[in-house]
Amino acid sequence: MIKVNREDALNYHMQGQPGKIEVVPTKMVSTQHDLALAYSPGVAEPCKEIYADKNNVYKYTAKGNLVGVISNGTAVLGLGNIGPDASKPVMEGKGVLFKKFAGIDVFDIEIDCTDPEEFIRIVKSLEPTFGGINLEDIKAPESFKIENALKEQMNIPLMHDDQHGTAIISAAALLNALELANKKIGEIKMVMNGAGAAAIACAKLYVALGVKMDNIVMFDKEGIIRPERNDLDIYKAQFVTMRKINTLEDAMRDADVFVGLSAGNVLNPEYVKLMAPDPIIFALANPDPEIAYETAMAIREDLIMATGRSDHPNQVNNVLGFPYIFRGALDVRSTEINEEMKLAAVRALAELAKETVPDMVHKAYGDNTISFGRFYLIPKPLDPRLITTVSPAVAKAAMDSGVARLPITNWELYEQELQERIGADQKLMNRITSQAKKNPKTVVFAEADNYKILKAAQTVNDQRIANPILLGNRKRIQEIILENNLNLDGVTIIDPFEEDAKREEYAQMLYIKRQRKGLTLFDARRLMRDRNYFGSMMLNTGEADALISGLTRDYSKTIAPALQVVGVEEGINKVAGMYIILNKKEPYFFADTTVNVNPTADELVDIIGLTARAVRFFDMEPRVAMLSYSNFGSVQGDIPNKAAEAVRKAKAKYPNLLLDGEMQANTALNRQLLREHYPFSELAEKGANTLIFPTLTSGNVAYKVLQELGGAEAIGPILMGMRKPVHILQLGSSIRDIINMVAIAVVDAQNYNNQHI
Repeated sequence: MIKVNREDALNYHMQGQPGKIEVVPTKMVSTQHDLALAYSPGVAEPCKEIYADKNNVYKYTAKGNLVGVISNGTAVLGLGNIGPDASKPVMEGKGVLFKKFAGIDVFDIEIDCTDPEEFIRIVKSLEPTFGGINLEDIKAPESFKIENALKEQMNIPLMHDDQHGTAIISAAALLNALELANKKIGEIKMVMNGAGAAAIACAKLYVALGVKMDNIVMFDKEGIIRPERNDLDIYKAQFVTMRKINTLEDAMRDADVFVGLSAGNVLNPEYVKLMAPDPIIFALANPDPEIAYETAMAIREDLIMATGRSDHPNQVNNVLGFPYIFRGALDVRSTEINEEMKLAAVRALAELAKETVPDMVHKAYGDNTISFGRFYLIPKPLDPRLITTVSPAVAKAAMDSGVARLPITNWELYEQELQERIGADQKLMNRITSQAKKNPKTVVFAEADNYKILKAAQTVNDQRIANPILLGNRKRIQEIILENNLNLDGVTIIDPFEEDAKREEYAQMLYIKRQRKGLTLFDARRLMRDRNYFGSMMLNTGEADALISGLTRDYSKTIAPALQVVGVEEGINKVAGMYIILNKKEPYFFADTTVNVNPTADELVDIIGLTARAVRFFDMEPRVAMLSYSNFGSVQGDIPNKAAEAVRKAKAKYPNLLLDGEMQANTALNRQLLREHYPFSELAEKGANTLIFPTLTSGNVAYKVLQELGGAEAIGPILMGMRKPVHILQLGSSIRDIINMVAIAVVDAQNYNNQHI
């Protein structure tokens, strides 16, 4: 599980604009005419159209892509009844997941109401606003009554995710687990520990899949659910058992499946021994399962197990379901989320787990062995195929069951639209960070007497992204740690001024390397007092796997020691710098933005090759545009001529690379413009995602303007072509920037002998 520091969590929510969400206009509102169209008097026209036909609300407003995440805070996961105000951060977070994974906009609404009837009335009155309703964190049994009533009264898709999300994901895992265990769903004996909203929903969905009601034994906090109990509500009463069973131990004897939705460590390990051959345990209490994963797996070699935790196989995570279920429901304008749609999601998830896992998923989780089996029952949350698998299945089920009001006719086009909604950039850094955590490398920070560096080092250490080495004045580093209440216990601190023998060893090595390039031994000894030289030599000798520096010094002064000590990769004449520009469409890659001032045509060819390789490192296919102020020879000049020559030579050197130019930046990025005016271009179909700038000035200016004015996130600079992983920060980088660069450096080090940046 990811370790989260309390101060970091509070600062994350507080810094800048408080909270995690904002409303962003989707139309231009920069002129008086824009304002007149957006509001008065222009807004009257769509109002009149909607008044004439209410269905036009989907045509002229954002309703069709807007979900309300609504709660009263009576059953917040892990926190209980904390009320509506305290639940708001959770609801905002749910909105972030909707947007991140399915491109769905969200308004979170926290209602100060615990009376079910009044709650129902309030939510029903919001139907004109939303295309769908996601109920969240409402305690049982009220949640059942609320959901059932609203489904009857409303004509938009609605789901209480706490119930049905867990049910859908665990049901997919159950189908695949039974297949692996060679058991028929209609014959299994199931024990359910927990009888809350999620447990009841799970049981009902399992029954819909074929589990016999008589074969389910359910327990709540008071014990087994039997007919003689007088404290059962109508929802629990559906699952009374008539069998001669009184205890959990009795129920577990010869049971095929145990599903826990209760509390941590309540399942006696001895009971696991009583289960039938090839038992299945879904211990879904969070953060502590009903039985520890390691304990259960040690008891039974034939056990198939899932938990709610990300650090164990088969994580039952609701994010595999709700974004994509609502996406499919919204896209066909469904009037509800019915059982057919839920079952379609279950089967889509189960089938996806059996397909060949994409390489980017292997890389994200640092495991090339992921394939269908006991340790991979359901897809991983970062699998990019989820949206194009689950959402179409849900949409088709809505159509087949007669609740869709806007049927899809072109499924290929729909898949393309789904991919465009989320953009590949949404998951790029997630994949890199996840991959880094699978095999953390040693990263030396050359400027460790700086708060930002130390805070970033604490974070990457806590999250197991990297093993930091702090380089600098020991006393000053310890003072900063103490002053800021940082936790860096166990992290190595190296003060070069305390390392006389090591400095002399490094100086001798540098002298041998540079003695015929004007360096004396005296000079080498002096340079080894510089942390960038010392850190570079640690990397060169293998005492570290990667080097991070540049936060407080000019780029040129930071890169020089690395070039002299570590050097460039064999076969590379020039290193180059690249930025990743993230926006809501897709990642864009800019080069060279940091190193080469005015590269020649031949040097541009090398930069093109380095950049294309780096883009592939991030699991993207490079579509490269060589930029200029000219479009395909429309203007003559030194820069257009140089750019055109570079393209000719690069095409000869890299014949399989999708490359064109020279062209202006807007031409490269605007597919419609390319198709209309330059249909002959190799980039006309998809446009460019990789931009090569003809000079350092143009590249540097472009990314900085986008970063400051365009609202894009710039990750980098990523140094390409070094012999070993060296990554130099932008002067004044944020802590987030530093952490991103560390993750990239670690993955670079992991791939050092394979696909080096």
